[in-house]
Amino acid sequence: MKRIREITIPDIHAAAAAKTRWDDIAKPLGSFGQLEKLIIRLAAVQGTDDVAISRRTVVVMCADHGVVREQVTQTGQSVTRLCAEDIAEGRSCINAVARSCGADVLCVDMGMVQKSTITSILDKRIAPGTQNMTKGAAMTYEQTERCIIAGMDIVRMLKENGVQIIVTGEMGIGNTTAASALASVLLNLPPSEVTGRGAGLSDEGLVRKIHAVETAITINQPDAEHPIELLSKLGGLEIAGMTGLFLGGAYYHVPVVIDGMISAAAAVVACRIHPLCREYLFPSHAADEPAGAGLLEILGLEPVIQAGLRLGEGTGGTLLLPLLDGALALYREGHQFKDMPMERYKPL
Repeated sequence: MKRIREITIPDIHAAAAAKTRWDDIAKPLGSFGQLEKLIIRLAAVQGTDDVAISRRTVVVMCADHGVVREQVTQTGQSVTRLCAEDIAEGRSCINAVARSCGADVLCVDMGMVQKSTITSILDKRIAPGTQNMTKGAAMTYEQTERCIIAGMDIVRMLKENGVQIIVTGEMGIGNTTAASALASVLLNLPPSEVTGRGAGLSDEGLVRKIHAVETAITINQPDAEHPIELLSKLGGLEIAGMTGLFLGGAYYHVPVVIDGMISAAAAVVACRIHPLCREYLFPSHAADEPAGAGLLEILGLEPVIQAGLRLGEGTGGTLLLPLLDGALALYREGHQFKDMPMERYKPL
């Protein structure tokens, strides 16, 4: 965990150069909105105004959750392995979206109950799923730290292989229950206000899910001011792994895209562990889960895509990439005031 203490601020000089480059383009100042700001932030993270994100990978963290014993899901834990194998072999939803966006997909076993024999799944398995958080802590503190370290190590590996931007994704039956519990504590809101239907629960299932979150919080007495302990009590192995991806992005200066609500919960925990982590996070979409907007709000990040997305696997986060590509095309190729017989726009 020594690396976390060594996280530094992004390059403000690169950010300033990127801002100047935008302002030199012959268009109204700031007229490309949030996308201009994201390119400036990318420059700061990468330490250069020559921003490049052509080498891109979606990292899908997979694990199981003991809380499924409380009948909070439509399907059983075997589905996690089946979906992970589809992802690893290129057959799942994220693979189709990623191919269209020129992104690779890396599937990671952080802790599935059923271990797969498929070699294209990266084995970072810490435990065969979490414990039932309604009976006690989901993970031990040591397991949680190991997950975070594994996530940071994945960022290091990807950077060494030339990856310039990472999108976070997840797969784990029961993980919206864990993320809702984390969100309830992080947002200081009752479980009924932050817990949604996940993959599509009935009214009765939603009642059970809210009750499970309430029980887990009562039993574990988590404290938002102790984020690793909070994660160990209410989180998941893949959520802790994503927390490590965000912290690894901050340490290795690699931009990391937040996907949906589960990813956002991990991002908030990462920023509670080290506040500078926020400077390396990139929002994608407004997740169609009750806690999604609130989690991004406390990060001070505004989603670019408003489309009611809730598929998971990193699909929403991946859709940010072509928007950034379009912004970069203008940033690099837009005609400049020096080449035009017109006056520059002036700041208001």
